[in-house]
Amino acid sequence: MTSSLEHTSLLHRRGSRLSLEFQPGEVQSQMDLDDPDQLVLRYARAMMCFVLFKPRARHIVMVGLGGGSLAKFCHRYLPYARITVLELRADVIALRERFAVPPDDERFRIIHADAADYMARLQNSADVLLLDGFDHDGLPSSLTTARFYADCRRALRPDGLLVANIFSYDPRYPILLSRLRQRFQGCLCQFNGIAGNNRIVFALKAAADRPTPALNLLRRVARHQGLWPGLGFGLINRLLARWLVARLRGSL
Repeated sequence: MTSSLEHTSLLHRRGSRLSLEFQPGEVQSQMDLDDPDQLVLRYARAMMCFVLFKPRARHIVMVGLGGGSLAKFCHRYLPYARITVLELRADVIALRERFAVPPDDERFRIIHADAADYMARLQNSADVLLLDGFDHDGLPSSLTTARFYADCRRALRPDGLLVANIFSYDPRYPILLSRLRQRFQGCLCQFNGIAGNNRIVFALKAAADRPTPALNLLRRVARHQGLWPGLGFGLINRLLARWLVARLRGSL
């Protein structure tokens, strides 16, 4: 059994920021204690761009709880969505109250499970699948295989969207991108420079001969590395993510 001391060792406070760190200095998740629902980290705001493709997702499945930033944001600001979070580490789940993660209810649930095993049993269930599961060494190998990505595609409903957080400096990055492209039949895009070393990949379960609004938008982003032709550089995309999050929070 993991002790409360070991739980606490994952926590690091600097001023008004509480961080989850598997190793000192390597921030997995961060919360502003004065505004717990704010998405502090740039990559988290970038992942929320899934709303552009799926504005009314009914079921969101998340791989990796961390400090719960994405989970509690979606729970509060996407009230029409049911949210299932898969987390392998019991010590991380034990910190949910420290990070103001809401309790389980009829539309929010955290499951202590190996995501690779769980995904293999899921079929035609999720509208959006957020892959953000990391350990001390980065992305676990079990969450990067061709089989896992095939299971993810099967877990999605038709026109469902996968969003994967991958470090650009991961030596497997080109291979992972190739696997996603193959499993999702080329229906991939990224917003250039939106989250620094975190590359956020959007992959759509779509039929190329049956265009949908999500597929049309994905193709547009893929062509320009952003929404606006000629303005695909990082600053514009980062402003887009900030605008989207602010709009969801009702602060615009």
